Amino acid sequence: MDQFTLNLLVVGATFVLYIGIAIWARAGTTSEFYAAGRGVHPVLNGMATGADWMSAASFISMAGILAFGGFNTSAYLMGWTGGFVLLAMLLAPYLRKFGKFTVPEFIGDRFYSQTARTVAVICLIVASVTYVIGQMTGVGVAFSRFLEVENSTGLFIGAGVVFMYAVLGGMKGITYTQVAQYVVLIVAYTIPAVFISLELTGNPIPGLGLFSDSVATGQPILTELNGLLADLGFASYTEQSDTMLNMFLFTMSLMIGTAGLPHVIVRFFTVPKVSDARTSAGWALVFIALLYLTAPAVGAMARLNLINTFYPEGTQSQPVTVEALETAPNLDWVRNWAQTGLLQFNDKNGDGAIQYLPGNFADAASPNELSVNNDIIVLANPEIANLPGWVIALIAAGGLAAALSTAAGLLMAISSAVSHDLIKGQINPAISEKGELLSARIAMAVAIAVATWLGLNPPGFAAQTVALAFGLAAASIFPALMMGIFSKRVNNKGAVAGMLSGLIVTLVYIFLHKGWFFMTGTNSFTDDDPLLLSIKSTSFGAIGALINFAVAYAVSSATDEPPAEIQELVESIRVPKGAGGAIDH
Repeated sequence: MDQFTLNLLVVGATFVLYIGIAIWARAGTTSEFYAAGRGVHPVLNGMATGADWMSAASFISMAGILAFGGFNTSAYLMGWTGGFVLLAMLLAPYLRKFGKFTVPEFIGDRFYSQTARTVAVICLIVASVTYVIGQMTGVGVAFSRFLEVENSTGLFIGAGVVFMYAVLGGMKGITYTQVAQYVVLIVAYTIPAVFISLELTGNPIPGLGLFSDSVATGQPILTELNGLLADLGFASYTEQSDTMLNMFLFTMSLMIGTAGLPHVIVRFFTVPKVSDARTSAGWALVFIALLYLTAPAVGAMARLNLINTFYPEGTQSQPVTVEALETAPNLDWVRNWAQTGLLQFNDKNGDGAIQYLPGNFADAASPNELSVNNDIIVLANPEIANLPGWVIALIAAGGLAAALSTAAGLLMAISSAVSHDLIKGQINPAISEKGELLSARIAMAVAIAVATWLGLNPPGFAAQTVALAFGLAAASIFPALMMGIFSKRVNNKGAVAGMLSGLIVTLVYIFLHKGWFFMTGTNSFTDDDPLLLSIKSTSFGAIGALINFAVAYAVSSATDEPPAEIQELVESIRVPKGAGGAIDH
């Protein structure tokens, strides 16, 4: 069986599974559509949360960023995992105890303001739409390579699958689909990693293989990689070159952004009790760790395999020839990915070989003759290492599972905000349950269409786009939730002023940094040219959050205290008494 047919069968089988689960778990009430009827077992919810959390950025893009960024990009690992601990300890149980369906609903009730609820909806939509762009980008990348269709065609197919199970099943269908998607993505991620670790180090555990000796040279893998990179003129893989200020702020942006992401928070609204929210958070960390402990090894080993592909006899020898790239059977993977445009090579100096060197590939004066998109590393790894065809098919299914699972969760958050917080909460409070359910499904369909359109022209790699979304969530939603739970003094005026300040300042910095205000079609600034000190656009969320906190407290201090009943509500949320129950409605 040829590789294309095998890919089609495996990916098609997973799609049939997802749609079948959605039909079985079809939502019949608004409670099932928004919160899966609050009846999901904590272990299953932990697994679904893992799938919701480990997006295309984690599965497809993170290892690629680690492969090419080395130590400097380790903040992705620290920020995303640390943020989940923050969410599990400081937010999830308290929000579940409050017993609402959505994050804006909590903010609206806690800050006794429809304006606060509306602003929260705006913040949620901006962050979620930015995040979902990265997921749709990942869908397009996976489809364009493995199913041999145009990137745009892949986006439309992926959107159609999400439409089937998200619009039909709501949170109930999405939850049980995500359980299946977690199994698919973790198996798809770890099996190739085990093969590659065995091949390079003889150790079947990738995380340990990263610190083992190379079978080929007898050197530690990281030492060998650093040596090869030094020979070619690249920066050391294991040394820090970014400023400590930017790394700290970037890590903090990812951490508090994680704790402020609505599509992850709402997962804790689906369990029966507050204690189950804590339990499912613990299980989610276990399921997430299986991938996150493997990703650094995948990134480093992929970079090593890439260099060995283009310098098969060592970096001091003649690099691979153009003729070999066009004809050699073991380089089929290069030709396959070149067809997608995500890998490019060009013999600029006409010497018949391809030099992989530091420098901009698009610059005619640069000696670098190879361009590799970060997002292909995980997907191409099995082909680079000449693994069996079924492993390649599995990685395709896993990449799509990761992207689709998170896309569905984000779209669910957007749909709920529109139908429950805007339509029922403000525009038409008297709407029937049947009408609200219909409006939720329509909102979901519109959100899918918008996400697909934006995914056709993403502003960066999947993980970079997602990092911007985390910054926006960090600057707007996280501070409001923290102050809503742990401060009785912050009032409605302070919360609104804080959220708007954090969101606007962060958006302005990102737009200025990226040069998007001038609609030039290219970035006027890059992350190598920060506007303020060494703070990059992806790191500014932590500054936005500080501004949010400062403005909220300043405005609250200058205005009236919240009503007594609101202060009592805050106290009741934090008190452990009755932690086995919740204020359901």
